Amino acid sequence: MLKMKIALLTPTFCGYSGIDRVVAQQAARFAGDGHRVTIITMQADMQPAPGVELEVLGLPPGLLLQRIYRLLFPLDIVKNSRYVRLLKGVDLIYSHQYPMNWLACLAKKHYGIKYIYYDYGVAPPESFAGLAERLYMLLFTRLSNLTASQADSAVSISRYLKSELEKHTGLVSEVIYPNIDNHRFHPGLDRSTIRRKHNLENRPVILYLGRISPHKGVHLLIEAFNLVRQKVPDATLIIAGRHTFPDYSNRLKSMADDHIIFTGYVDDGDIPLYYAACDIYATGTLWEGFNLPLAEAQACGRPVVAFDLGPHPEVVCHGKSGFLVKPSDTHAMSHAIIRLIQDEKLRQHMGAAGAEFIREKFA
Repeated sequence: MLKMKIALLTPTFCGYSGIDRVVAQQAARFAGDGHRVTIITMQADMQPAPGVELEVLGLPPGLLLQRIYRLLFPLDIVKNSRYVRLLKGVDLIYSHQYPMNWLACLAKKHYGIKYIYYDYGVAPPESFAGLAERLYMLLFTRLSNLTASQADSAVSISRYLKSELEKHTGLVSEVIYPNIDNHRFHPGLDRSTIRRKHNLENRPVILYLGRISPHKGVHLLIEAFNLVRQKVPDATLIIAGRHTFPDYSNRLKSMADDHIIFTGYVDDGDIPLYYAACDIYATGTLWEGFNLPLAEAQACGRPVVAFDLGPHPEVVCHGKSGFLVKPSDTHAMSHAIIRLIQDEKLRQHMGAAGAEFIREKFA
């Protein structure tokens, strides 16, 4: 097999991002095949696999400035010209989301490098509450689609995204599902470590893990959980993940009491232990390209509850490994969670079915 120099472009290379965990897997696989692999990113808190180089370009301080910079990145002509020279001599580029697509487009134009767009989709503007957030996402989506449309080919991480990408850019992509690492995510992991850390004892625990962002519907999950507490007063909800919208996070905390635990950022090595500690994994997300935590939780033998939208029917066997309910229906979500809390045999049966499903489809 011909050995190549491959560049993987991703805005961040951080453990909190499902995208970046896919990038890490891809880099390790290419390096294992003998290719020279470099990850080029703006920000990183992970180390790549042995043999993979990491180039961190940097970002301005503060979440607001970082978001603005990422949106307007093509206007930074001086840095663009410097960064694109890092790609000279590369044989193949995979770009994992805007604004890195812009560098891929420049490298294709100046050096004739093949550019493959790795499609995770972009949350639609209407899934955000504030006007400023919606305008930002509208611009981000248009720039993402424009730069993706210049790719030589594309990979989508779900059939749902394949359809959306073709509709918005004309690109016909290949579907490659993310790989779920069954060495990390499997039934039988230590359940006690996280429970001791948060003094959970034997209380029923529902877990959400992911970014704390409006389109993730964490407010809907809290609404459903507050309904659950009316039937199961000792239930606890863990919300684990990085906060990226301060106003939204403050709103969530105002909805919460001491039965809701906000952990903040969770170290990548602890993620499997959080799945093991919970009884049910639930998410109120309003949009996903795939939903990696939903798959990982099932791989760990946990039944799941989510809204029936986007790629979720590809990731969850409704009625077998968990329940998919009508989008935004917090009452239906609460009923599904209560049913699972109150029926231990059902939880065990669905958990075992989910682990087998993930092992067969995504390993």
